[in-house]
Parts: sequence; structure tokens; C-alpha cells
Amino acid sequence: MIDIVFIIAAYLLGSISSAIIVCRLMRLPDPRSQGSNNPGATNVLRIGGKKPAAITLFGDMLKGFIPVLLANLMGVGETTLAAVAMAVFLGHLYPLFFHFQGGKGVATALGVQFGLSWMIGGSVAAIWLFMGYVIKISSLSALVSMALAPIIVWLVTGSTALTGMSVVMTVLLFWRHRSNIQKLLAGKEGKIAD
Repeated sequence: MIDIVFIIAAYLLGSISSAIIVCRLMRLPDPRSQGSNNPGATNVLRIGGKKPAAITLFGDMLKGFIPVLLANLMGVGETTLAAVAMAVFLGHLYPLFFHFQGGKGVATALGVQFGLSWMIGGSVAAIWLFMGYVIKISSLSALVSMALAPIIVWLVTGSTALTGMSVVMTVLLFWRHRSNIQKLLAGKEGKIAD
């Protein structure tokens, strides 16, 4: 029973959209109707600047981190831990409280990875930051780091359930970034410095 409660609570927490809440509190336009129309930190950066974007990024990471860390500390099985991680991630992508119009999931996925292990989260974050510094394209940096995430999860945990969850998460991330991928292929994706 506690496993089901954890999974439902994780989805509900994931459904809290940091971008929309931050924009409302800071009297900024709704991120779903401005810029890329995506309620995520990158779009908040476009429409509101660094401070609201940083708060959004932290909020999205935190909501991925908290339920996975708590489930981890309570010693739930690997399958339940994977389900909790997937639930909070799906809550971010398809939030119950915001008409199922969520973000693309990178920051929440990173929070999940830190909740699984500091080594996993730190490795993925390091790849993301390095790629961002070198190529200066936010979406490509995120996609490269998340593509490598399942390998890192497997190397650190050796868990089939957690690695499988990470693979599904990566596939969903790529699906949510399909417009960015089309722009990348066309050479039209904007750079971080733009």
C-alpha cells in the first residue's frame, strides 16, 4: 500500500509546474503562451531573465529529487523506486493541475538522477554543463547528457529496473524535444548566448 501512495504522491508533486508558478508570482507572461510555449527553465529565461529561470530550474530539479530520495532512504525495492521516479517525471510532462501541458523534463530528470545517487546526478550534470560550455546549445547539451544517463545508471546501480526506467525517460525526453531536434538538424537551433 505504501508503494502505491509513494507513486501517486510522486505524480502529484511532479504535476506542480515551477515555470507557471514562478511566472505568475513574478508577474511574467504564461510560459505556455510565450517564447517556445514550453513551461520550462529555458523558456522562462527567454521571457523573464536569469533569476526566474534559476528558480524554475531549481524547483523542477527539487520535485524530481525529493520523492526519489525519500523512496530510496525508506529502502523500497528497485521496481518501486523506478516507478516513483517515472511517476514524478510523468507528472512534470503531463501535470494534472495544468491541463496536462507540462515541460520537456530535463531538470526533473536530473533531480531524479540525483535522488537515485549523487554519482549518477553529478555525472549527468557534469556532461550537461561541459556540453553547454563547449557547444552553447541548451537542447543538444541536455539531449547528449540524457542519452548517456541510462549507461551511467547501469554502471552505478547494475539495476535492470532502474536502467529500464532511465531508458524510457530518455526516449520520452527525445520525443518531447522533437521540435528542437528538427531545428538542430536544420541548423536553426538557437545558442545559449543568443
